[in-house]
Amino acid sequence: MEEQLQTLPQLDDQELRVLGSLIEKSRTTPEYYPMTINALTAACNQKTSRRPVVQYDEQTVVLALDRLKRRGLVATMTGGGSRVVKYKHNIGLNYQLLPEELAVLCMLLLRGPQTPGELNSNSGRLYEFDSLEEVQAVLEKLSGAPAPFVEQLPRQTGQKEMRYRHLMGGTADWDETEAGQPAAARKESEVEQRLSVVEQELAELKEQFGRLMKELMG
Repeated sequence: MEEQLQTLPQLDDQELRVLGSLIEKSRTTPEYYPMTINALTAACNQKTSRRPVVQYDEQTVVLALDRLKRRGLVATMTGGGSRVVKYKHNIGLNYQLLPEELAVLCMLLLRGPQTPGELNSNSGRLYEFDSLEEVQAVLEKLSGAPAPFVEQLPRQTGQKEMRYRHLMGGTADWDETEAGQPAAARKESEVEQRLSVVEQELAELKEQFGRLMKELMG
């Protein structure tokens, strides 16, 4: 990560969820990226890998995308035989974030504060860290930048590992009692990971079916 040329944006909860979902899907399901509104809404509303779980409608996502576009964090594209507008994030390019830095930031955007151990366990589908020390090194780079992306939280009573949170805004009221749960209890299972892919594929199929029906009825 090179020195930032601009200050870090402060985003609201909807913008954070939309941006985090775009970052995640660009890595985990590249075949469905850039994303349609329908697919992105489903990604925001996933029951897995999200904290808190939300239920946004498409209008909420569209408005958040418009705000992100004005900040230069999201871009649109069409083509490839499709007239449907699709969306992609620009944060990695704008802030010159390396893949491992983007993976850590994405996990904090989507799941809230986490320890290095939790980040190491949860980020496997976005980036494979070689060691816990590598995760810690990334966190130190992100927190030590001229415009820090993350900060270390005060140690919780009875906890050995420090937790980190992102510094990109939001109003989430984190339940500190969850910090006392073992990391293994919150680790995403293989079934849950597969479910997120199925949700993505279902959203794409529903959108394709809707377009087909419009053409047949037109």
